Amino acid sequence: MSETEQFLTNITKKAKSLCRHIVLPEGEDQRMVDAASMASKEKMAIITMLGDAQSITSKLEEAGAAMDMINVVSPADSPKLQEYAEEFYQLRKKKGIDMSKAEQAVKDSMYFGTMMLKQNDADGLVAGAVHSSADTIRPALQIVKCAPSVNTVSSMFFICRGEETYLFSDCGLNLNPTPEQHADIALATANTARQFSIKPRIAMLCYSTKGSGLGPDVDAMQEATKAAKEKLSSEFEGDYDIDGELQLDAAFVPEVAAKKAPESPLEGKANVFIFPDLCAGNIAYKLAERMGGMSAYGPILQGVAKPVNDLSRGCSARDILATIAITAIQGEK
Repeated sequence: MSETEQFLTNITKKAKSLCRHIVLPEGEDQRMVDAASMASKEKMAIITMLGDAQSITSKLEEAGAAMDMINVVSPADSPKLQEYAEEFYQLRKKKGIDMSKAEQAVKDSMYFGTMMLKQNDADGLVAGAVHSSADTIRPALQIVKCAPSVNTVSSMFFICRGEETYLFSDCGLNLNPTPEQHADIALATANTARQFSIKPRIAMLCYSTKGSGLGPDVDAMQEATKAAKEKLSSEFEGDYDIDGELQLDAAFVPEVAAKKAPESPLEGKANVFIFPDLCAGNIAYKLAERMGGMSAYGPILQGVAKPVNDLSRGCSARDILATIAITAIQGEK
């Protein structure tokens, strides 16, 4: 086993113990078929695949899938269609949706799959291999909505190598978070760490360490750190450390931390990195993956009431398999 496979091994084991029900709206895509086949053989999750039932079933059988772990549903032919249409109409009628439009909407696999979550007919959804991020996230926000007390939906990546696991956020959704949004992102990412049995050691990143630099971005991250500390202390249950504003080396390298931030509770051992903006976060995770040789699993959505995760359209079947496992763990009750 290579080093980069350890995280996937760990989450596969946890997902198998939970055996959640995950819906894949893009069931006709071959990568989805391959991932579902692997998940079924591992008994990682119960899978529902949406699309042309005959075509999907044929592909699954050819891939040698364990069909007792997989349901294949054509939304337009489903006995659940009317129930979902009526519920969607109730949710969206104030937005001008009539019953006819509601029925048409839930025939779409993305909307049908999201209605499965809403009606507790599935525990999580994975899509984005075919659909854009907007088309994946929009139904979730319209139907499932944000989790209670969540004001900011965000995204994160697991960055892994061997036994090392780090959480990077926000790398895929919020362009220029306000200090209060940064606090929301820090809290959400701390909760994600806890879901995966990781004690969060949170670094609020900047180009400055403890006032070594000047500028509005430094002021903003200092304010964000204060807000995050207050939010974590009042809402987060569990052991954690947080500090900021910090440069990456002061957050990650103990020898540098001892010089630049000797009073920091992180002591240069951060494992959760909150980036100042989307540009920095997106560049950082790609640098870690492409130049650092680390594995990047994500983007993983945080703050949605039920687990919905958006894939890159360039994803592999193995990426989908990892996301199925992550989604199952996010749905742990």
